[in-house]
Parts: sequence; structure tokens; C-alpha cells
Amino acid sequence: MECTAMLNNDMIGNNEAIDTHNISNMQLRVFSKGLPFYDLDKKAKYIRAFGLENDGAARQLARYSKEIGERYVDNLEIKLMYRNDRFLRGGDHSPFVESGFPAVRFTDMNENFNHQHQDLRTENKTEFGDLVKFMDFEYLRKNTAVNLSILSNLAKAPYSPQNVKMDVKELTNFTSLSWEKPAVGNVSGYYILIRETDQSMWQKKIFTKDLSVKLPYSKDNYFFAVQSVSTEGNESLPVVPSVGR
Repeated sequence: MECTAMLNNDMIGNNEAIDTHNISNMQLRVFSKGLPFYDLDKKAKYIRAFGLENDGAARQLARYSKEIGERYVDNLEIKLMYRNDRFLRGGDHSPFVESGFPAVRFTDMNENFNHQHQDLRTENKTEFGDLVKFMDFEYLRKNTAVNLSILSNLAKAPYSPQNVKMDVKELTNFTSLSWEKPAVGNVSGYYILIRETDQSMWQKKIFTKDLSVKLPYSKDNYFFAVQSVSTEGNESLPVVPSVGR
């Protein structure tokens, strides 16, 4: 068995911030770690050399979650949060991240601290504790649907392509990529993902049935990844190419 992704849902049904009174049931936060936690000391030199600080496994899963979640769930924006979790806080996905698995945390956009880590009580006419009456069930429905769409898409998708490489033996403004078929799953083809270096989401998806491609995009100006696509159109998690000669 292989752990493809871990989705941690912790507080996904509250719509109002207790102190600022900001209200939103149309945004969901996904927290993800950019750098790999596991064996970072061994990988740091490679990451720095190729500018991959924003392309760890968790960050790829967060991008995937935003694309797939917003594809299937209306009236919801998934906000990429460039932290493993909320400031100086942690969640149940963290041990998975620390063990090298792609793991993210989904959390409502606004937090009500009166309903977190509180004993049920009433003080000065304020109710504390996590009670059903404080839930926004339409918001919870949308956030649950996000999870279902991501998990369903991953379950139906092939494994990610293997041995994804970028050819760097020559200086050129083209970028040549190659890869091998995934070990598991029926594949109809592959998406080449492209984004400019200052962009958080993939901007282009180019479909091919081949196992290699030469693109008129400079590796100086763009990041690339490859994902497998099933015969029904379900996409695997993307793989950023390593350097090959």
C-alpha cells in the first residue's frame, strides 16, 4: 500500500471570527509546508540550487486540492496558506509531513476561539464550547465536498509518472522533459504543467500521449511538472522533474 495523500480536516464548519467578526462561508484555508521536513538536510542543497523552495510534496498537494476542489464545488475559494499550520500552532497532519508524506490541513477561514479547546459553560452571557448550534452546515457541506472531490479524483487516477527528468546537457531556451509510465493504473496520457516562477498555481496544462516532450519555454523562467491522466480524465499528483543528462 502507498500513502498518496493525507487530508487533515480540523475546524471546517465555523464561518465567523470571534473578535473581528469577519464572516465568510465562501473561503477555505489549506495549510501546506513548502520544504520537505523529512531528510531536509540531505535535500537542502538540491532545493536551493534549483529554486524548489515552494515545490515540496505538501505544497503540490495543496495546489492540487485547490484546482480539484474549486473545479467541483461552487461558491468556494480555496486559499493557499504558505505555512504548515496556523502561526505557532500544529495539527494532526504534521507527523505525516515529518515522515515524508504529502499532507495538508483544511481549516475554516475565520476562527472562533470561544468554541475551541473550551469546557462547555456560560460566562457573562457568553457561551463557550463546541456546540452543534454554532455550526454552519452549508459551509461544512461545501468543505466536505472538497475532500470528496480530491479523494475521488486521486482514487480514480493512475499513480504519478516515474523517473521524471529535465535534460540539461545543452544550454537552450527550450526545455526537454522525459518520464516513465506509472507503476499502477491505466494511463491515457500526461499533463505537462507550467507556471512562471512568481506564480503560486500552475498556469498551463499541455496534454501528450508521449513519454517525452520538448517545450519552447525556458527553464530559467518557468517551473514544470508532469502528472498522469486516466482514461476518464482523472489526474495524479504532479511530479517536479529532477535534473538529468
